[in-house]
Amino acid sequence: MKKTYINGLGCISAQKTFDTVFLEEGEVNEKDTILPLKSPVYKDFIPPVAIRRMAKGVKNGIVASTLALREAQLDTVDAIITGTGMGCVEDSEKFLKAILDNDEQFLTPTSFIQSTHNTVGGQIALGLQCKAYNLTYVNGSVSFESALLDAKMKIEEGEASSVLVGGIEETGDFTMSLLKLIGFIKPENQSPYSVLNTTTKGAVFGEGATFFVLENEKKENSFAAILDVEILNKLNVNEVENKITTFLDSNSLTILDIDAVVLGYNGDVESDLYYKNLSNSTFANTPQVYYKHLSGEYDTASAFGLWVGAKIIKTQAIPEIVKINAAEKSVYKTILLYNQRNGIDHSFTLISKC
Repeated sequence: MKKTYINGLGCISAQKTFDTVFLEEGEVNEKDTILPLKSPVYKDFIPPVAIRRMAKGVKNGIVASTLALREAQLDTVDAIITGTGMGCVEDSEKFLKAILDNDEQFLTPTSFIQSTHNTVGGQIALGLQCKAYNLTYVNGSVSFESALLDAKMKIEEGEASSVLVGGIEETGDFTMSLLKLIGFIKPENQSPYSVLNTTTKGAVFGEGATFFVLENEKKENSFAAILDVEILNKLNVNEVENKITTFLDSNSLTILDIDAVVLGYNGDVESDLYYKNLSNSTFANTPQVYYKHLSGEYDTASAFGLWVGAKIIKTQAIPEIVKINAAEKSVYKTILLYNQRNGIDHSFTLISKC
């Protein structure tokens, strides 16, 4: 079976994750419940005429994928696989509003066409003139991991030598207001919104696009190798440690072999119990990393987590801004990423030094 290497990264997020090395300009925003995006100069990547018609998620996806391809020194790929939980939600809102405002008559289809979840993958393919395998996974908080698993299998089975895989999410005003109403987003006027020391329900939300170029060949610019990905629907808090042990055992590893663990803390006091149990016991002596205080929570935020993990292996350093504890290792060879949300959609991703 062929190995899977990360040979290119591209990330647009609430942090300056482009034109930088690794979070040296990172900022912790504890005032906002929805983190604003740090946008690139879109006209450097997309023709100005086309920008006008594109939603945020599409623009960010195109820029992030372009950055990843440039780093991997590729012009095209054998497959484009994306993951998104909500899709192009701004255009969905526009279309639904038009239905109401126009009493279901005389509707233009533009917003509907651009609101579909596979719009980003389609636009990337059009830009690259890539007529290869193109699929979008819409599986809640494991949308990105589903895409990653598909990409990994395609490379291992020899069906592709290079795959562009990414996770994209955007915020929409009406959708965010609904998430606030049901308590998924923290209430207003209760700042500071600390992720690690929270005592309240709800998370700080965000948006972004993170893309990876995966190849079957190790190159000089390779970041890390993806060893394994596992997705589980539902687990109790006391079941997670056993599942991690089994997952590692299937890769001939133990807890002691993990040089750092990347956890998806999002500031929700109930959801974070899953991570706190691991922080206080299983990985008490392992360097621990978190990232959603920088990216915000969204369905494919785990793609930002993988970006952090790959950068740690590449730079062999953990920035202070993402450290949970003071533990350190001389070499960061093997990293485990664990993410879940509200007790469902659990994912384990294992990456290692090339």
